[in-house]
This record gives sequence, structure tokens and C-alpha cells, in this order.
Amino acid sequence: MEENLSPLMEPEAPSVTAFEHTEQFQRALAAAHEHLLNRIEDERVDIDSWSAPTIENYIHTHTAAFVKEWRIPINAQEMQAVVVALQKELTGFGPLDDLLRDPAVEDILINGHKDIHVSRGGQLQRATQRFGDDRHLMRILRRILAPLGRRLDDSSPMVDARLPDGGRLNAIIPPLAVDGPMVSIRKFRKDPYRPAELMALGAFDEAIYALLDAMARSRCNILISGGTSSGKTSLLNALAHFIPPTERVVTIEDTAELSLNHPHVVRLESRMGGADGDGEVSIRDLVRNSLRMRPDRIVLGEVRGAEVLEMLQAMNTGHDGSMATIHANSARDCLYRMEMLAGFAGFQGSEESLRRQIASAIDFIVQISRLSNGRRVITSITEINGVSDAIITSQELYRHEPWVDADGKDQDRWQGSGFHPHTHKLEPYRQYLRDAAGQSTW
Repeated sequence: MEENLSPLMEPEAPSVTAFEHTEQFQRALAAAHEHLLNRIEDERVDIDSWSAPTIENYIHTHTAAFVKEWRIPINAQEMQAVVVALQKELTGFGPLDDLLRDPAVEDILINGHKDIHVSRGGQLQRATQRFGDDRHLMRILRRILAPLGRRLDDSSPMVDARLPDGGRLNAIIPPLAVDGPMVSIRKFRKDPYRPAELMALGAFDEAIYALLDAMARSRCNILISGGTSSGKTSLLNALAHFIPPTERVVTIEDTAELSLNHPHVVRLESRMGGADGDGEVSIRDLVRNSLRMRPDRIVLGEVRGAEVLEMLQAMNTGHDGSMATIHANSARDCLYRMEMLAGFAGFQGSEESLRRQIASAIDFIVQISRLSNGRRVITSITEINGVSDAIITSQELYRHEPWVDADGKDQDRWQGSGFHPHTHKLEPYRQYLRDAAGQSTW
């Protein structure tokens, strides 16, 4: 024990405010944590059954005795910092505890034990928190994964899991990750954004709000296209506010992230197979099964594989009002990607027949992007019109055209093309859309 604690005896003089970010703090925390675990094991204490004040008092008492016995050179304020950190180690998720509780944090990115970045408002910044070493990081990861029934070890070095609060954790460890454990945690708001909130944040204007409202209420089939972390899931959650409460919605996802604010939602999640592949339930299987569940609408968290064929068939056989997200950089790229995915899925028809199915199934593609300043905005809304000369035809209804004002500030503007949607589904909302767009004709 004395040999392990010898580094603690080295004279250091960090400032009190920076103590939690020093090597001395990490050494003191690791040694005190080991001492407490041994004490708890010797006394056979069931710390999980205690109240928070009782746990804090227990940790403070034994930490103070430990610091005094081993003459660790820290003052009372620094010792309190160790006590607070120990409480998070024993009952929470250590250095991640504050970040997981912070509502402003959208993503937590861990690049080894010393390097943690967080995303706030779409902008990445380095966090002050850190782990003592890779063993410390792995201990916290296993604590997070244990209640989920997931493993992370040499035999299973990658994991993708849904957290109890609706977030998503992805981790990959050595030898696949060369520089130590790499972790990505995506957090989601407990209360999904409402359309009015997204409009207030500058994601779109009143004319687009009205169009999204009309598209959802009139049961148009909508694809939300965009890149990683562009806001696709948030926009899909928001669109659910426009779905009438009398309709039954079935959501299908690889990892359940959607949180639709709707009274009648059936949530389905795919399942990975075991080591031998047995027990796997794919998105494609769930889409097929959902057709027997009397859905009014089917919502796919993301189209990324063979399920594209089942989705197109569902949209073409009476399940209007269905929605999905897809990774693509533009509406045209979105169409190309759907063709490619259908080809990988073994589509047997001709290229033209596939394009006719896509054009018949999809009514609108909503493109969303994350700007360089971190803001997420709808950059275009495109209507799919049909097939002409074996090419899917479309028309762009709105396009985001940012500009810089005289003060050098970025301003948003969504320019309407002047074309009116061709789909008959929007006929009852024609006046509503015209008024929102401020146009005499639409």
C-alpha cells in the first residue's frame, strides 16, 4: 500500500480551483476509491440501500481518516472535491455523471481516458473531466452496460446500446481501437422539440412550418434526409406533433431513439443475434410484422439497408403518412441512395420499375443540415412528381439562402420557388399554405 501511495507524497502546489484537473487529484481519488471498496467489502455494507446523505457522510468519514493516516498533502477543500468525486464513482458514473445530467450537452465523445469532448449547441468543445486511466474508463462503461445486459470485452469489443434515458452509447475498445477505448454517447431531450420551438430556434420559417403541418396532417409520405448529427431525429419527433391523436403509429428502429409526443405509439426495436447469429430480428423483419399490427402510419428511425423494399411496399399499399430518415447530402442523393439500397437488397425488377415505385411512394424529401456555426436548419423541401424518361422528376419548393447583413451577422432566408405542390393530398390546405407564404397564388 505504501508503495502505491508514494506518488501522493510528492510535494505539489496546484491551485485549489484547478485541483480536480490535476494528476494529484487523480492519484488521491484512485487510492481513496480502492481504500473505500476494501472497507465496504470488509464491512459487507449494502451501500445501494442507503440514502444520499448517509452515503456522503460515510465517504467523508472514511476518506478523512484515510487522508490523515497516510498523510496525503491535501487541504479540507481539496478533500471535499475527492469526496464528491468518490460519491459519483460509487453511486453514479464517475467523471461522466455531470455531463450526463447537463441538459445542454448533446454528445459526449471520449477519445481515451484523458480526452473528453462534448457538443453544446452543435459545437464541439473539450471538457475538463477526465478518467484516471483506461481501467477507470472501462469500469464506468461496464457499470453503464451491466443493467442493459450488454458486454464489452475482448470477445465483444464493440457495443451499441440504448440508455435508460433514451440516449445511445457506442463504444469500441482495443485491439480494434488503437489508442484506447473510444466512446460516443448521444443524448436526447426528455421532452422532444415541438415544431414551434424549432421554428423559434431558426430551423425554418412560418411558411415551412405551415407546409410541414399540411404534409403531416394530409398523410403525405415524408423522407427526412441529412448528414450525421444534422437533426433528423429531432425533426422527425417534431413532425409527430402534427399527427392526429386518433391515429395508430408504429415506430421501428435499430436503437430506439424516437420519442414521439403522441398518445398511440407502438415502439419496436431490432435485435442483434448471438455469437452464432441465432435470435436476430432485423429492421426488415419488423417492417413486415408491423403491417399486421393495424398501423395508420409507419415511422422508420432510419433507412439504411434491405428494409427499404418493405418501406416502399408499405407506402405503396395504403400506409400513407409514413415517415423515415435517411443519410444523404441532398434530395437527389437521397433518391440515388434508395436505389442503391434496393439493389443491395436484391431487387429483381428493372431500374425503371424501381424508380416508379420510389416516385409513387415518396411525396416529399425534407433536407436538413448542420451549419458551420452548429445551428441545424432545413435547407430544402422537394416534392417528388413522378418518372419521366426513366428519371425521377422533382421540384424544389423551398431553399435555404443565408445572407450576411450590414452588421456582419448571419441571417436566414427561405426562398420559395413559386411552384405549388402537385399532390392532391394538399388540396384542402391550399389556402392555409397560401396565407402562410404570403402569396396571392400558390
